[in-house]
Amino acid sequence: MHGDFSRLTFQPGKHHTAVLSQQGRLRLDADDNEQAAIQAYLARRATMDLIGPYAGPAADLGFTLARTDEGDHPDLTIGPGRYYVDGILCDATRPDGGSWTYLTQPDAVIDPDHDALPDNPFLAYLRVRERVVSAIEDPGLHEKALGPSLPGTTLRLRVAWQVLVAADFDRGNFETVREAFEAWAADRRTPRSRAAFGVERPGNSHDDPCIADPEAAYRGPENQLYRVEVHRGGAAGTATFKWSRDNGSAVYAVSGLEGAWATVTGSTDDKTLPEVEDWVEVLDDTVARGDEPGPLLQVVDVDFGGRRVRLSGAPPDELGRDPARHPYLRRWDQRAAGRGGRNLTSGAVPIVENEWIPLEQGVQVRFGGEGAYRTGEYWTVAARTLDGDVEWPEADGDRVLLPPAGPEEHLAPLVWFQPNGEAQDLRMLFDPISRPL
Repeated sequence: MHGDFSRLTFQPGKHHTAVLSQQGRLRLDADDNEQAAIQAYLARRATMDLIGPYAGPAADLGFTLARTDEGDHPDLTIGPGRYYVDGILCDATRPDGGSWTYLTQPDAVIDPDHDALPDNPFLAYLRVRERVVSAIEDPGLHEKALGPSLPGTTLRLRVAWQVLVAADFDRGNFETVREAFEAWAADRRTPRSRAAFGVERPGNSHDDPCIADPEAAYRGPENQLYRVEVHRGGAAGTATFKWSRDNGSAVYAVSGLEGAWATVTGSTDDKTLPEVEDWVEVLDDTVARGDEPGPLLQVVDVDFGGRRVRLSGAPPDELGRDPARHPYLRRWDQRAAGRGGRNLTSGAVPIVENEWIPLEQGVQVRFGGEGAYRTGEYWTVAARTLDGDVEWPEADGDRVLLPPAGPEEHLAPLVWFQPNGEAQDLRMLFDPISRPL
């Protein structure tokens, strides 16, 4: 989750059931956020225990799919109603009373020329993720009484469901389509990548008067929550990553784009504008819904009076030019070689396994695993000035390589469109027992 958080502390394995406040103590964002995470986790686990990994209520079973081949592009109608995936409520009810379709669904970006429905057989399934939404993406969250220049006070988590199709789905030797789906989904959900954070004390620390504590490894002036995120997926050597010292929370709303000049009207950061040499990712609602990152461009000039920044190139196509899609810039903190970083590939750092890659101020990251990285996978770590270290687990004196913290993906089968043209409904339903008072 991108956001200006001090730490992300929720761990299901600790079996905490509540966060308890004490009188006269400071109130921290991490405590409030952990309480919300605990409540969501317990509610979803209870739902899964009662109805299974996916099911919908018999009285309002959602996501009924029907193929329509009228018009220029084949389509699927998506029936209204509710469905639960891993305890997460998905509601396909359209506000205007109509029905969504595969091509018009709200949280997926479907290009009918490139993502057209395949010929039978194919599997239609439901993918569910949660997205962090800021006041830039949803202006209704901003309290106008605070004025336009102050950053947003809170964020929201939003359920984003997508009906997708898999033309390459293979039943294999499984007796049922559902069994084949479970194996297919388990493979998709299993991360292949690993990463660890560490710190390195500079060799001249005892001779450098600028380092307050000669034994300190993290030398930053402030406590930070570092984020490393895969930018381009693929194998090590091909995949790249970007990183941020503030969990990628610095976001700047774009109100206009002329060539490479972007006009910035709002920010979630204390700084009103990015600085020269900053790398920014150009995003909007369409990119956020998809599986590909936005382009990374470098700030090469800043017009403070006009609240504009000039980027190293113009964003492609219509990206950043449609106000209805809420365009914005997200700042990242990697730098090219010669300024504390490595050579960059299209603005991002190449992923190299089994060696420490320095970020800044002594913080470093190491990648490992099976060499397969997916766009959007991320790891976060809290760096603290008190002990000059990062909060990362160790085993036998080494930093532990861990799978990514997210994003989490929840999958459920909907319909198997068979070779003979028939459709096999794969949804599960539950029927609550009604008892008279």
